[in-house]
Amino acid sequence: LRVGDWIEMPKYGADGDVVDIALHTVKVQNWDRTITTIPTYRFIEDSFRNWRGMTATGGRRIKRALHLDAGSVRFLTEEEIDELGRHELLADYLREKGREIEEWNGRPRGEGVVPAVRRLTNLGTFRAYVEAYLRAHPKVHQEMTLLVRQLAPGADGIPMEVYCFTNDIRWGAYEGIQGDIFDHLFSVLPSFGLRAFQSPSGSDVRGVLEAWGSRSGDAA
Repeated sequence: LRVGDWIEMPKYGADGDVVDIALHTVKVQNWDRTITTIPTYRFIEDSFRNWRGMTATGGRRIKRALHLDAGSVRFLTEEEIDELGRHELLADYLREKGREIEEWNGRPRGEGVVPAVRRLTNLGTFRAYVEAYLRAHPKVHQEMTLLVRQLAPGADGIPMEVYCFTNDIRWGAYEGIQGDIFDHLFSVLPSFGLRAFQSPSGSDVRGVLEAWGSRSGDAA
């Protein structure tokens, strides 16, 4: 532990920079400018998080998932593939994937065998787009781990997790980069025929009730 380290010690309400290390106490200036004083021996007895490693490597982690509506996942049509193939970030992927699928579907099969036909899905193509987008992003650290992975589906839809590092570790800059990335990803979802998942809100329920009431009135 050094003066200047950013540490987190939730048990004592500490989240900020170490400003003083004495024989019996350690002082931490929190981000709200308050000072937390912690007995030195607590750093041996209790756990704490030190962010010095992040500062030294020059990368700050993004680990966040988009939750997608499972009901919007489907195969892409030929027209949609052609349209998406015009995107610079997807052209190579769709070309290579199309060749791979064509070879698979063209394999010789025995008489009477039902072929296992492969097709492109909007979810898989979106995952490829997100990875290509991150690899081309000037604020994403290209020398550190970069993953776009699909997590197990659940009651909140299908989580598509983005795991990467920004090359600017300043808190404000980091939040801005992360926000810009996810603003973009939410905005392009309709291009892939995908929908973000969210629990029904009061306006959703009200809209259903109004539509049901309107149909009931027409039937009467």
